[in-house]
Amino acid sequence: MKQFYLSLLLLLAAVCAKGQTFTGKVTDSDNVPLAYANVVLLSLPDSTFVTGTVSEESGSFTLQAPAEGKPLLIRVSSIGYATTYKPCTQSDLGVIRLAFDSQLLDEVVVKGDLPKTQMKGDAMVTQVQNSTLSKAGTANDVLSKLPGLVDDGDGLKVLGRGAPEYYINGRKVRDASELDQLGSDEIRSVEVVTNPGARYDASVKAVVRIRTVKRQGEGFGFNNRLYGEYNKKPSWLEQFNFNYRKGGFDLFGLLFYSDSYYWKEHHTVQDTYLDKHWMQDAWTKVTSRTHSFIGNLGANYVINENHSLGATYRISHRPYGKDETYVATDVEQDDAFYENSINIGGGGSGYTSHTADFYYDGKIGGWSLDFDGNAIWQSSDGNSFTQEENTDAGGTLTERQVTTMSNTDYTFYAGKLVLEHPLWGGNLTIGGEYGHMNRQMEYRNPEGIIASTMDEIKEGNAAAFAEYARSFGKVYAQVGVRYEYDNFDYTLNGTHMDEQSKVYHNVFPSASLVFPVGKAQVMLQYRSEIKRPNYSMLSSSISYVNRYTYESGNPFLRPVLTQSVSLGASYKWLTLQAGYQHIKDDFFDTSEPYSDTDPTIALMSKRNGPEYDALFAAASAAPTIGLWSPVLSASLSKQWLKTEALGGMISLDKPLFMMGWENSFNLPAGFLLNAGIRWMTTGDSQNTHILDHMWTTNASLYKEIWKGRMSFLLQANDIFNTQKMNGVLYTGSVRTMQMFNEPNSRSVSLTVRFKFNATKSKYKGTGAGEAQKDRM
Repeated sequence: MKQFYLSLLLLLAAVCAKGQTFTGKVTDSDNVPLAYANVVLLSLPDSTFVTGTVSEESGSFTLQAPAEGKPLLIRVSSIGYATTYKPCTQSDLGVIRLAFDSQLLDEVVVKGDLPKTQMKGDAMVTQVQNSTLSKAGTANDVLSKLPGLVDDGDGLKVLGRGAPEYYINGRKVRDASELDQLGSDEIRSVEVVTNPGARYDASVKAVVRIRTVKRQGEGFGFNNRLYGEYNKKPSWLEQFNFNYRKGGFDLFGLLFYSDSYYWKEHHTVQDTYLDKHWMQDAWTKVTSRTHSFIGNLGANYVINENHSLGATYRISHRPYGKDETYVATDVEQDDAFYENSINIGGGGSGYTSHTADFYYDGKIGGWSLDFDGNAIWQSSDGNSFTQEENTDAGGTLTERQVTTMSNTDYTFYAGKLVLEHPLWGGNLTIGGEYGHMNRQMEYRNPEGIIASTMDEIKEGNAAAFAEYARSFGKVYAQVGVRYEYDNFDYTLNGTHMDEQSKVYHNVFPSASLVFPVGKAQVMLQYRSEIKRPNYSMLSSSISYVNRYTYESGNPFLRPVLTQSVSLGASYKWLTLQAGYQHIKDDFFDTSEPYSDTDPTIALMSKRNGPEYDALFAAASAAPTIGLWSPVLSASLSKQWLKTEALGGMISLDKPLFMMGWENSFNLPAGFLLNAGIRWMTTGDSQNTHILDHMWTTNASLYKEIWKGRMSFLLQANDIFNTQKMNGVLYTGSVRTMQMFNEPNSRSVSLTVRFKFNATKSKYKGTGAGEAQKDRM
């Protein structure tokens, strides 16, 4: 085997020696790296095409030229920038800056036969700028319309992969509200990565990278947004972004305040078979009101073309959060009335989170260097009060009060270093990161109905990774490996829990291959990955939900391990995807009797399920026909799962089919109308069988004035109030739960934006310890 590897290395060296290797980096005029710029090598004097590639995430590129002895010229281009030519007089071409071309953008015409989504590098890239997507509203509105992304009623998911991580200009999005704070007209392109490389944590299922439009101008600028929504009751928010730019210095900030209203109604039927058959039929109504504040301040400084640094501070504060709950439950024993319960409760919660980030981005010798450091301090508290009235079959009324209080504190810090260097006509990336988390939670019930607890979790996570990528003509290949060490330490009520405390060592390989088939681009990918439990899942504290339901974590949970293979293709405006997964130790919701003395009480928790396989396939078509831009998408997901239920093992393998039809119309006077419908069939997902079809219809109308400085977006969501999710949850051999949720997403909203000399931050930090932060 050693001789084979030695022979392979000698062969690669011989191939590279036959020609000349050119390397360089593409940036804009402010030294911000430009990914996916077209880099073409031409032979003089007749400008004959020699070879070509696209720039990497860092803007770097590598080209291998044959040893022909002719003078060579390099041509670099990217949408929105003027094309640049440079003679190839040396192997290191240095930094190639592209100037912003406003005239070019004014003349861009989006044609129906041009591809809107293309396979480039490790991603499916969709151009948003100068398309109808730029008028969609916010980043969330754009993402929901992209190929490969779908809203399944529980947030946006990448088909076949799950919930993604988001990055804006290379910076990790830690607060989901950032996507709502980013306007669609500020987005240049969106890259959907279904097979994240070794530089990403192995728990990352997919990545969505958002590139923003390059704004011009120096001095002070701002971007203000006012949003109002009505959904039974009104909600509103105000956002103020400001920026000051002078030369290489950039100061930026954000002030955000929201007053939001939420409501939910659901019907739950629990069947429990012990010595008797217990049936609990519960109707629940929940309303909440929340006030939130976010402040952000940061600065960047571009020292020169090879060095830049910056820092940010962000505070998120919820000073007010109030919940009101009403639960009416009928209990039967062997089909006979046993008791009735009315629970009326209320509660409050709040939190404060401080986040500090620092980055340095530079080039030393032939190495590109990226360092990020992060720290988080977060504290949250909650309390609830419930008045219970219970009437038994004999008409006897009993009452009691239940009070609960909780406090949770987090301390987190992390660092990440990434080094890149050209190697053998490609690009080598190596690096490592470390993160440490300390979480303390105290839960109290003064009445003593459930035990008060105090637990502490300490976790250290270290990783090392290496990744190599190279283009062989029109073929792009990438291979990587990542090692992760995780030390989980658990303490309950001052006692160290040896059995729950564990140390993990894992190795995760990945590979990606992109190649043309005729005029189509094809992407083949493999990845091994992990999903570690959220910290709340690992707590053994038992919390009180209502008289018949308690909830707890499970410190014995093992991480989920997944092996994934996917295949994708794009041709003009058509995109196809398919994938297979083998999943081990997935997290399943479970319910079991809290105690033998009172089997009416259900203890809700998580457990590791059996191994199973899953398959998905999807197709999307996005042509442009005159003033009409339709997007038609369809997807199919199927699992092969056997799980324990009443009466023995059952198979949950019915496929789920989803379909979407989005339409954009360019109307007279500059109005843009969007209308769409999404539909999902019945089927199985994990240990849940979805009972009913679900569909929803949305529409919006967009108009901008004063050359885009002010815009108005009127939106209507779930117009027919049909978005609901009803299902059966199989939680083991003794209990089954049926859940029926009332639609609560019908709303109408208006967004008004006003911009003055708005510029986007040059912040290049990418974040560290992201997987641990997500588990908070």
